[in-house]
Amino acid sequence: MKDGRRLGFAQFGDASGPPLLYFHGWPSSRLEARLLEEEAGAQHWRLIAPDRPGYGMSDARPGRTLSNWSADVTELADRLGLERFTVLGMSGGGPYACACAARIPQRLKATILVAALGPVDAPGATDGMVALNRWLLALAQKAPWLAERIGTVCLRALWRKGQQAIPRQIEERLGAPDKEALADPELRRKLVESSMEGLRNGVEGAAHDGFLYARPWDFALSAIQGPVHLWHGEKDVVVPAGMGRYLAKAIPNCRATFCPDDGHFSLPVRRMKEILGAVRGNGG
Repeated sequence: MKDGRRLGFAQFGDASGPPLLYFHGWPSSRLEARLLEEEAGAQHWRLIAPDRPGYGMSDARPGRTLSNWSADVTELADRLGLERFTVLGMSGGGPYACACAARIPQRLKATILVAALGPVDAPGATDGMVALNRWLLALAQKAPWLAERIGTVCLRALWRKGQQAIPRQIEERLGAPDKEALADPELRRKLVESSMEGLRNGVEGAAHDGFLYARPWDFALSAIQGPVHLWHGEKDVVVPAGMGRYLAKAIPNCRATFCPDDGHFSLPVRRMKEILGAVRGNGG
């Protein structure tokens, strides 16, 4: 990067296809994009997955905000010779996809939001969310310094356990669709490896992400003018469907699809062909 930082990324799919930048969830890394590698290849997408600052191969960016990510994405795109591209934000990557849609609309063909986290300060935003996530986000709103410290402890515990990508307190609350999806050992292995890679150099980047999610976002959703395709599972208890409905209402020109029989993990597993195909068919 121009400021001397390293920004790590991985590429999958069709190297000659239209570029799709994938923004990973929390806590995770560029390796999470392997979840859609096969479908991206089948639909001839060039899948590019960067690590956010402080994750995996990317250096930390002290004091960063959600909107700062759009500058990193712009520089990466310039280095790769990409004039315009599509972005996909999965779960905790959703706010960063929204930031790009608001800040660099001239570079985006489309924005895809999959089980995307919405603003925590929206009315009823955390209704139906698993208790651990709801508690940490509420604490981050009221006592951010304490929440970041507690989040750091929780993330370090996750790292020490090694083979557990999803805390037990969350996995026990998941609905049948998500438990069925996570019964696939290959999916679980990819989730674990992606999380461990993201945290391999420390948990500070992920802890800061959690802080940013809970604070007022530094851009307006109403500023997003380009096409947005939103997909959310009605049985999602990690990022409740209410967040998806808020995003769909607040973002102009948002095409929203809510899947009544899907949760947080089953949605991308079951629907990725439809998700990518819908955008590909519209010139994404």
